[in-house]
Amino acid sequence: MLPEVSEPEAVRHYVRLSQQNFAIDTGMYPLGSCTMKYNPKVNEWAARLPGFADLHPYMPEDLVQGALELMWRLEQGLAEVCGMDRVSLHPAAGAQGELTGLMMIRAHHRSQGRDPKKVLVPDTAHGTNPASCALNGLRAVPFPVGEDGIVSPEALAPFVDDDVAAVMVTNPNTVGLFETHMHAIAELIHAKGGLVYGDGANLNALMGKARPGDLGIDVMQFNLHKTFTTPHGGGGPGCGPVGYKALLDPYAPVPVVDRRDGRFVLDHDSRPASIGRLRSFYGNFGMMVRAYAYLREMGAEGLRRAAELAVLNANYLRVRLGETWHVPYQTACMHEVVISDRHLKQTGVTTMDVAKRLMDYGFHPPTVYFPLVVKGAMLIEPTETESMQTLDEFVEVMQTISDEASSEPARVTTAPQVTRLRRLDETRAARKPVLRWTAPEKPHEPSSASGETAGTRL
Repeated sequence: MLPEVSEPEAVRHYVRLSQQNFAIDTGMYPLGSCTMKYNPKVNEWAARLPGFADLHPYMPEDLVQGALELMWRLEQGLAEVCGMDRVSLHPAAGAQGELTGLMMIRAHHRSQGRDPKKVLVPDTAHGTNPASCALNGLRAVPFPVGEDGIVSPEALAPFVDDDVAAVMVTNPNTVGLFETHMHAIAELIHAKGGLVYGDGANLNALMGKARPGDLGIDVMQFNLHKTFTTPHGGGGPGCGPVGYKALLDPYAPVPVVDRRDGRFVLDHDSRPASIGRLRSFYGNFGMMVRAYAYLREMGAEGLRRAAELAVLNANYLRVRLGETWHVPYQTACMHEVVISDRHLKQTGVTTMDVAKRLMDYGFHPPTVYFPLVVKGAMLIEPTETESMQTLDEFVEVMQTISDEASSEPARVTTAPQVTRLRRLDETRAARKPVLRWTAPEKPHEPSSASGETAGTRL
């Protein structure tokens, strides 16, 4: 604490900062593709239990049997949800989980005396997929989806050859649709010796209803901050476990938690072909506690019901928003719906303007201009945790903004009006970020009699 700042001043400063932020605890956070669902407070209670919160990761195994058992049980639960044989809890984020899965795929191919370089990535994939390929020395090869928004085996087939290491499929995909041809896609890839990577970021729509491992997927990452209600964003500790089939087990990151003779151990040595350690320690344990608490609280029926409500909410928005806004895919969606600004073209109001105006009405903007396959896209995911009343309010606000765009476009193009900061230059912020605070220069003051400049004394 700075000695010249009193406790009330410090507390008020940080409370004011918290009030200037938008949070899932204060309102709907409809970020498509990010599953910003409410984090139950029981998770936080569990993660703060002294027996978990006060552990040091390098304590002897005999003194951390409870923590190791929780990790082991979480792995079993996640493996059951996704239909995989094992799960690694190491990765610190979904993106690192992607990296891990592709590292395991590459290690598998090399153990077979192969070194394929191509990874097929559809237009509707998550944006991190090409980056994960590049970091593994693999080449992302994009291919188009059909007009119905999903991957067709016929469109994929010309890209499949002996140099294919894997295909990466997000299911449901980033336009909110279920990939109905997964078995045929997997057969195409497996016939050439490739593997199927499933991006599990959108598992919130499937849990308890369909298991990716049963659809032909060989390895996938979870996003615990999305589907399993651990904290999302803010640069804090994350957790992106990777589920995989038995053929990839020799390459799993080490150490692995195993159960032997009634006790739990960290196995460092039984996988000589392992891709090794991914990070310090064994993963972000606090996130594991939160996810395990959620699994135990929900149970199998609760997870299934959450997926059903997430899909129901998204389709409710699809129908209601479709009364005013352009919905490019008219079929039933899964967990999220994509709309566009097409009907506003004559007004001069854009997707970005709509996003900014939503802030004036107390809603966080949805994901904008993504997926790229829809021009002027807004990707909206209500999740299962939002009530019908909140969804109706969101629809009404979107209708109001549409009306404003026609009658008073300046109100929308100059938004936000009521936030603490007005519209920012986001292009300059991205290209020329200011990463270090510096005090503004004070106007020059005359020297004192002693020859010192006023204000320089400590």
